[in-house]
Amino acid sequence: MNYFREELYGTSYLQSLSIDRPIFSGRSEHQKVMLFENRVFGKVLALDDIVQTTEKDEFIYHEMLVHVPIFAYQKARKVLVIGGGDGGAIEEIFKHPFIDKVVMVEIDKMVVNLSKKYLRKICKSAFSDKRLELILEDGVKYVSSTREKFDIVIVDSPDPIGPGKMLFSEEFYHGVHNVLKDKGVFARQTGSSFLQRRELQESMKILNKIFDFVAPYVAAVPTYVGGFFTFVLGLKGRKGLPDFLSMRKSFEAFDLETNYFSPEIANAAFVLPRYIHKSLSNFEET
Repeated sequence: MNYFREELYGTSYLQSLSIDRPIFSGRSEHQKVMLFENRVFGKVLALDDIVQTTEKDEFIYHEMLVHVPIFAYQKARKVLVIGGGDGGAIEEIFKHPFIDKVVMVEIDKMVVNLSKKYLRKICKSAFSDKRLELILEDGVKYVSSTREKFDIVIVDSPDPIGPGKMLFSEEFYHGVHNVLKDKGVFARQTGSSFLQRRELQESMKILNKIFDFVAPYVAAVPTYVGGFFTFVLGLKGRKGLPDFLSMRKSFEAFDLETNYFSPEIANAAFVLPRYIHKSLSNFEET
């Protein structure tokens, strides 16, 4: 049997998934792209030999990436998504009835086309939603040049390697801040809390210089190994976490189809293990 081997953190850690049915393997203009089926996780998308998403557990990642900032903002109408070529993020956004427009800026056309064809369980009909404007462009370039303003910016990018590296830069975060409206909300993933701790540390250090309030939050995503997977929420023009528990009535009224996210989960997600607190505190002091 053939195996996909994901080599993480140098050569110190390997994760293997059986390739029970190969679907696609090739190179786009920007990166190596691989799609295959695994008995446990369903279809698996990997970029540059790193697993990006799977049919089985994508709902955890996408629900926490999307619904936390949407509920933090409350009744956002215009959202910018940087990356997210698998369509999982925009599929979650379109569950909210008050969304008028989503601009999705994805650098890799191949990822989008493969997702439309093979990852329908993840993206469903999101790419054909009339509220979507898809722009095939570099996200850093877009935020530095657009005149549009957004209620929410969500960055759904790979780790800071390859085409995703600049999406963790101070230049990019300044661009994100500039395209947000007053009281705007920003969210992104920042890697494994245990094995990629510098990803969160460095992001927090930069974001704290730019946004008025920044807070990390966590979720348990089976495919993303290394303890809790981390995200960051950034607020413009306001400080302090919203009380997600007070949004229970809105959550029920929207009748959102979620399998992980709830107001209770959102509130609890910002309660961090002490090792994360210590890691961030020690990094800020250096």
